[in-house]
Amino acid sequence: MMTMIIKSSLRGIRSRIGVMMSLAVLLLLQPVTAFGDTWKVPPENLTYDVMYKWGLINKKAGSVSLRTNLRGDRFHARLTGATAPWADRFYKVRDTLAGVIDTRTFLPHSYEKIAYEGGDFSHDELIFSRSGNSTSADVIHRRKRKKDTQVSETRKELQAAGVTLDMLSSFYFMRQLDYAAMKKGQAVKVNIFSGSKKELLTIHFQGLEDVRLDNRNYPAYHITFTFTTDSGKTSSDNMDAWISTDSSRIPLLLEGKLPVGKVRCFYSGTMPSN
Repeated sequence: MMTMIIKSSLRGIRSRIGVMMSLAVLLLLQPVTAFGDTWKVPPENLTYDVMYKWGLINKKAGSVSLRTNLRGDRFHARLTGATAPWADRFYKVRDTLAGVIDTRTFLPHSYEKIAYEGGDFSHDELIFSRSGNSTSADVIHRRKRKKDTQVSETRKELQAAGVTLDMLSSFYFMRQLDYAAMKKGQAVKVNIFSGSKKELLTIHFQGLEDVRLDNRNYPAYHITFTFTTDSGKTSSDNMDAWISTDSSRIPLLLEGKLPVGKVRCFYSGTMPSN
């Protein structure tokens, strides 16, 4: 999704839209440290500006919004990401993540991702089930199409030991972790399902830092994410996030490096949620 240069940079930004807005923190091998009953999922519509930064260049490359609707003991979440009109000419992106999530535990009941990226199309749909310490996800739809080729469809099942989330429900779960009780340098290992694989994610708490938005400084918890396979091989690029220290626990800034420059998602506001 980027203006200049290399197609790899465009793809790098594109691949981070969904990842940035759905960073996960779900404990796999040890007890979860959480705010418990002090943070509840609010009905909200968060918006973000996706910016490309390289030297003196700092240009808006896209936008993201995340809407939450409460429905009893579950809530429905929907994230949409799109490139800016000028960037569409280089690499057009229209991504949607949707899910039904348990209000109390933040565990997903279902997850869906629909992605149109540079002419390619993919559609993943997962249904979760749990038994004791085991989690399974039935990938009932996994459709893919490269440009003008025919759609291919496969079906598979993902399994993991320990509590498991997807890329959307994890965005909410991380907001209720008790970062104030964590020590700088403390790391937590987690697992997460995408449409095709299981990744092991480690969150590193970097301490308190200020984030500057609209000429104001906001105190935030700085965390770094690393993604690996079960064998320890890096599976995705590292990410950084800054989460507000107030009761809203809103992610204020997310950042990832590119082969050329970096991409950053800035919180731009909260719109009314119906």
